[in-house]
Amino acid sequence: MTRRAGAKRTTGPRIGRRLGLLLLAAAAVLPAHAADAPAAARVIVTLKPDAELLRETPLTPRQRSALLVAEAAQRRARALAEAAGTALTAGAAISERSQVLSAPGLDAATLARRLAAHPQVESAVVDQRRRALALPNDPLFAAGPADGRGPAVGQWYLRAPAGELRSAVNAQAAWDRVTGSASVVVAVVDTGVLAGHLDLAGAMLPGYDFIADVATANDGDGRDPDASDPGDWITSAENTKRGGPFEGCGVSPSSWHGTQVAGLVGAVANNGLGMAGTAYGVRILPVRVLGKCGGWDSDILAGMRWAAGLDVPGVPRNPNPARILNLSLGGSGSCAATGYPAVLRELQAAGVAVVAAAGNSAGHAVELPANCDGVIAVAGLRHAGTKVGYSDLGPQIAIAAPAGNCVNLGANEPCLYPILSTSNSGLQRPDAGGSIWTDSYDYSAGTSFAAPIVAGSLALMVSARPQLLPEELRRLVQASARPFPTSGAGTDENGQAVGLCRPPDGSDQLQCYCRTGLCGAGMLDAAAAVAAADGVLPRITLDPASPRVGDTIRLSAAGSLPGVGAALAGQAWALVADGGAVGALGGNPAAADVTLPALAEGTATVSLSVTDDQGRSAAVQQPIVVRAADAPPDPGQPADGGGGGAFGGAALLGLAAAVLALRRRD
Repeated sequence: MTRRAGAKRTTGPRIGRRLGLLLLAAAAVLPAHAADAPAAARVIVTLKPDAELLRETPLTPRQRSALLVAEAAQRRARALAEAAGTALTAGAAISERSQVLSAPGLDAATLARRLAAHPQVESAVVDQRRRALALPNDPLFAAGPADGRGPAVGQWYLRAPAGELRSAVNAQAAWDRVTGSASVVVAVVDTGVLAGHLDLAGAMLPGYDFIADVATANDGDGRDPDASDPGDWITSAENTKRGGPFEGCGVSPSSWHGTQVAGLVGAVANNGLGMAGTAYGVRILPVRVLGKCGGWDSDILAGMRWAAGLDVPGVPRNPNPARILNLSLGGSGSCAATGYPAVLRELQAAGVAVVAAAGNSAGHAVELPANCDGVIAVAGLRHAGTKVGYSDLGPQIAIAAPAGNCVNLGANEPCLYPILSTSNSGLQRPDAGGSIWTDSYDYSAGTSFAAPIVAGSLALMVSARPQLLPEELRRLVQASARPFPTSGAGTDENGQAVGLCRPPDGSDQLQCYCRTGLCGAGMLDAAAAVAAADGVLPRITLDPASPRVGDTIRLSAAGSLPGVGAALAGQAWALVADGGAVGALGGNPAAADVTLPALAEGTATVSLSVTDDQGRSAAVQQPIVVRAADAPPDPGQPADGGGGGAFGGAALLGLAAAVLALRRRD
């Protein structure tokens, strides 16, 4: 059998199921004949905030009845049918202003174009399918099972880096500082989770199933409170049925993908059983959005909003909002042409960090939603610290983490460096009492499994410092990363000397030496990230948050945090670049508040350095974009007068210095 980097090779009776686990290695968005057949074209429509249809057919958070929501959605569909030139069927709601609409006899792009022309419609985008991107006393942490199925290296990816294990994330040292807090919730937005797994018992919260299409859901109904995974297998008959909903999806057994992701985030530790999760002790919120052949953007977006504690019409509000969302799923395409940017802005405002897998298409461009602004995108590394052949790469990557690789290629040989995690022995429906852990023959590998290691590390940081904001999590995990190796990898999968990674150019790119800016800021160091979370956190708040020409901009450092156990001792402001957009700083540059006059359209940059009474300091830079006096509101910012947001912009140099100082102290 011919293989390329990123394809999984297994032997024995589970070969089909293991090949199915790397679902995202396949083309991320299905071809039109598979994605849209046999159902009608699907489009996500978002109405303008002042749309007359919102007043006529409101979908408010108080409308908890699914029947009322469905009736209102269908009335909107009828009202928009004239613009579409055909009858429309209302689908599931995403928010008060967004819902799915479908129509027979049209392709999705045409339907989206027609609906976008309606004066009450803010946006209309094609609804597409996405695919799953595939020292405690726990016996599998140190070594593989006694039956020899391995891996002999156990949970190598969580241990301290040593010898050939250069990409291991050093969760062991992080646990010396903090383990996961039960008050921290991580949402696994995936295929659902088998909460009865022996190594997940006690870690799971009640979740929700957001799959509206009954065939995709594979559990006999649409959206409901049961987030367990009924299986996502595809039979040969389903794969080849002309015009069927799963034509061309690929034959595969059930992946139990969400269960594996959940185990990597928070499998119970110190229970003398199985494995340890990266952030053991946190609570896991299962949000089911992927079923047979993946899942629709509309369901994923609704699931993301619900996980963060936001209202989804017709669905009870989530009583356990997550601080971190893990999305080990993806598809090709530009983020701008989807509903993800608006939802990600909502989550950012709610203080929720989103982690997503980069994709497994062998060194091509980062996939969606990992390529969206505001997402912490994760690339995959081999044990030796080089980019694993199947991982995608590009400037959107924030950080890199172990993703699993086998090294050896001989027939019937065990995989040497897989990512061990929780799973089930069932090939279609879950086996009762079928709790298993993936091993060297029934193995897991993919950026799907690098992402939850990062999500778990962020959960440890939040457990140590609950005040951390999403952008601070990103900055700290990047500033504390270890540099990529530049030698020692030998030859690649094709016997060629391993070279430097290059920007994606549409061709396959196998193992390569990572560069900052293509594989993220470096290799994840969980221990250093948790240590950095204890340090000084400078924060800049702007008022107004989105200034116009003629405004006086008030900058405040009042929200800054000293290091843990310390008090703020002082701060210092500086104007790094004015760009002609602003005048001189007003006020005392050592005071908590200063001002800037907004003089012209353009961008300026200010810096803030904060010191605590233990001598620790850190700095951050904030870009300030000044708009024309009559410019419309910036959708990425609160309305003027709302008090502004936390700092943004480039601040890695200051944070890196702070992290180095912490390392010296430790």
